[in-house]
Amino acid sequence: MKTVKWGIIGCGNVTEVKSGPAFNLVDNSKLIAVMRRDADKAADYALRHNIPKWYSNADKLINDKEVNAVYVATPPDSHVEYAIKAIEAGKPVYVEKPMARTYRECKEMVEASKKHNVPIFVAYYRRALPGFLKVKELIDDNQIGKPHTVNIKLFKAPSYEELSKVLPWRVKPEIAGGGHFYDLASHQLDYFDYLFGPVIKVSSLVSNQGGLYTAEDTVSAGFQFENGVIGTGSWCFASSHDSNCDRMEISGESGKITFSCFGFNPIVMDNIAGKSTFRFEKPKHVQQNLIDLVVKAIRGEGDAPSTGETGMRTNWVMKEITKDYYKTLKNK
Repeated sequence: MKTVKWGIIGCGNVTEVKSGPAFNLVDNSKLIAVMRRDADKAADYALRHNIPKWYSNADKLINDKEVNAVYVATPPDSHVEYAIKAIEAGKPVYVEKPMARTYRECKEMVEASKKHNVPIFVAYYRRALPGFLKVKELIDDNQIGKPHTVNIKLFKAPSYEELSKVLPWRVKPEIAGGGHFYDLASHQLDYFDYLFGPVIKVSSLVSNQGGLYTAEDTVSAGFQFENGVIGTGSWCFASSHDSNCDRMEISGESGKITFSCFGFNPIVMDNIAGKSTFRFEKPKHVQQNLIDLVVKAIRGEGDAPSTGETGMRTNWVMKEITKDYYKTLKNK
């Protein structure tokens, strides 16, 4: 297609800066329509972002003949419905992360994509950001030797809303698939999939320590990648503010690389040559680089690194980590 003309389903907060404006900033791409169930909010978004069309009904946007690609930016409980409808209409899909609530829903989306020969991409944008590409470059250039282990530590205090029992959808499993682990750890697990390939083995301990909601809030997991790298992770979303931590570390036979997932802190590499620091600023529109690659892929000009297949793998890992917890919860 000459110009990829996008329609957004679900023009909420995530689309205001992170993604929405980027569709008009990459070559051969144009955002021409948005949809939100609240018609007033849809109209307001369209007015503020200078978008010619708005809808309060997703089917009308999907069936708009001028829209030829769809960005699904709703909460995860409706990803599978809207993505498959767009695919069946012959329109490539770019869907927010996590790809869906469950691994099964992801499989349905991928199967629809294959059946109709319509591509689907997932918004794991760290696969296209300069700092995270730098980490990949250091590994590929053998700067720390053969990678042996990765470690993730993400601790985050509850929000004021959670403490007040005003629960966001991100901690409601029926909407999000799980709790903050699904929302945040998905980025980390997906990025390591990008570096090392699929995870093939998982073990875990999962619980709710804070008692603020039913979803998991504390997770400890071990996992092994297909290439042999061993991973461990600790996630707690019921910690104190003093315990907040966002750290990822890759250790190899001759050095290590330490960096953050969400804080855009400097990347630090320690190896036989000493210590090196690499700084990368957070882009204004963090999804722009990935959207550019998605547009190129749709136009047949290259490949995008985050696809339905890779997004589905991340959901599989999260399912394997949390399945015993949710099985026990269901049986209570």
